[in-house]
Amino acid sequence: MRKKFIINLLFLVSLNLLIKPFWIFGIDMQVQNMVGSSEYGFYFALFNFSLLFNIFLDLGITNFNNRNIARHNQLISKHFSNIIGLKFLLGLLYFTIILIGAFFIGYNEKQIKFLLVLAGNQFLLSLIMYMRSNISGLQLFKTDSLLSVLDRLLMIITVGFLLLNFRENFKIEWLVYSQSISYILTSLTAFLVIKAKSINLKLNFNLHFFLVILKKSYPYALLVLLMTSYTRIDSVMIERLLPDGDTQAGIYAHGYRILDASSQYALLFATLLLPMFAKMLVNKENIVNLVKISFLLLVIPAITVAVNFSLFKNDIIYALYNDHIKESAKVFEILILGFIPISVSYIFGTLLTANGNLKELNIIAGAGVILNLTLNFILIPKFKAHGAASASLITLTLTALTQVITARKIFNFKIRFKLLSGIIIFSVWIILSSYLSSIYLTNRPVAFFSSLITGAVSAFALKLIDLKMLYRILKYEKNT
Repeated sequence: MRKKFIINLLFLVSLNLLIKPFWIFGIDMQVQNMVGSSEYGFYFALFNFSLLFNIFLDLGITNFNNRNIARHNQLISKHFSNIIGLKFLLGLLYFTIILIGAFFIGYNEKQIKFLLVLAGNQFLLSLIMYMRSNISGLQLFKTDSLLSVLDRLLMIITVGFLLLNFRENFKIEWLVYSQSISYILTSLTAFLVIKAKSINLKLNFNLHFFLVILKKSYPYALLVLLMTSYTRIDSVMIERLLPDGDTQAGIYAHGYRILDASSQYALLFATLLLPMFAKMLVNKENIVNLVKISFLLLVIPAITVAVNFSLFKNDIIYALYNDHIKESAKVFEILILGFIPISVSYIFGTLLTANGNLKELNIIAGAGVILNLTLNFILIPKFKAHGAASASLITLTLTALTQVITARKIFNFKIRFKLLSGIIIFSVWIILSSYLSSIYLTNRPVAFFSSLITGAVSAFALKLIDLKMLYRILKYEKNT
């Protein structure tokens, strides 16, 4: 719990609230509306397939490096020069696995060509994330925050230009090529930042060093692989298991886009919390207050947003999309509730990662994969995209709950019954007040926004979010 955490969090949130929602709803959503759910579903399923294997681009190096550089800043020159060479070797491994997987799953020539471009984008993004882990590890949070939105800003400019000038002829391939250009420029910018902060950076191929790093990072790799599997495999299974798979994947994308946009807020916390938790734990500092405050700042808004978005599902989907409104609303109603367990996971999963409890996290994630695959095989053939959404919510909830129980056991957290009762009362009140607003207020925008405002006011009234507490944090002068 530090002044620096709050200041940088506010800066990071402000940037991302300006850029990423505009990309998701102003650009990406407009692309789907232009090309249609079937064509976008074709892209969405392949995109998620490329994500399933992108851990082989990294093998846990980024998370390991973030934690390690936060503890030992002096290692950045040595590690970067060696690891960047390893990243290119892993890129060859990733492309090989992608091609094998594509042939195994039965993709046709058009899908494989499209997939290779998406795989190239994943490689570039992996380089960016690795370079950002060095910048974040050096506690350069504002610089990292700027880099976190640079690629999206460049995509907004490029795709926005194409939509404005070639709207009627827009092709889904243009979205992918625009991503490629944006990732190339962002990776070059990140490299220049690191070079300015380091010395003697050069490309090394040291096999012994590679093996040492991979030995230390493989638990992180397994964790990311497992978590990616149960959060991204849904659309791939929808496309493969159903006769109208492309269309159903597009319907799933309608709801998932909003969940993904909401989850960016939670991801911001994890990005800042990982190096801070790591530094506080190695210095044997008390993390209880930081866990409590970050939990309340993240989960209370998540409850408010998830409940209101679920209840106003029809209004939101109708306002955003052009086709499959009824089916998309049903899928969205379930998916958006996953924002709550995702938020919980980003707090406690990050804490366990910073503490090095990878074995426990991998067991939890492995169980999540088995559960998710089982539920998807059962539910998708019968309920289509709606079945995949239900499988996702069940998996996310159970894995998040297990992470909380595990963290409580490891860190000996005491149950604060007063705080717990306050959260329960808040949740019940939000559900009730939002439901009444959705039923009795005829003006839908007024009903929606009044429900959100009620949630914010209630959080302060119940002192779940306390301005005095935030003020004391901002006045806290001790350096991290």
